[in-house]
Amino acid sequence: MIILGIDPGMATMGYGVIRSEKSRIEIIDYGVITTPSTQPIPARLTSIYESVGNLITHYKPDAVAFEELFFNKNVKTALIIGHARGAAMVAAAKERKELYEYTPLQVKQAVVGYGRADKQQVQHMVRILLNLKEIPKPDDAADALAVAICHAHSSNMGEMFKIR
Repeated sequence: MIILGIDPGMATMGYGVIRSEKSRIEIIDYGVITTPSTQPIPARLTSIYESVGNLITHYKPDAVAFEELFFNKNVKTALIIGHARGAAMVAAAKERKELYEYTPLQVKQAVVGYGRADKQQVQHMVRILLNLKEIPKPDDAADALAVAICHAHSSNMGEMFKIR
C-alpha cells in the first residue's frame, strides 16, 4: 500500500510518501509545498490544490492521511490552515482516494508509543522507522512522514479514521 501523508499548512505544507507492506515500511519521497505570503490566498490555495493533485497523479497512493488541526489560541491561523487543508483534501477527494485523518496525539502514539512525545522524539523515530541516516528536513516533511507512518500502523483499523 502506498500512503501519502499530509501535514497541513498555508506557507509550508509537508508531504511524505511511503510504501507499507505487512510490517515493513519504506520511504518513497518527502518534501514540502510552499506558497509565498505575497500571493493572494485564492492563488495560494490553487497552488496547494494543484501540487497535491500532482503528487497523487505521480505516486498514485492508495490512501491519503491528514493530520487534524489543533489550535487553542489563534483562531485566524487555524482558519487559514483549515483553508489549505481543505484545498489538499479536495485534490485528494477528486482523485477518489481513501482519506483519513489523525490527531497529533494519535500520530505521536503510533510513531513513538507515547501521545505526549515532543517534536524531536517524533522526528527521531521517523528516522529510525524509515531507516534514514538523518532526520528528514524540513520539520513539516518529517511531520507528514509521521502521519503516513501512523496510517500504516492504523490501516487495519482504517475504517475508524476514514473521512466520510
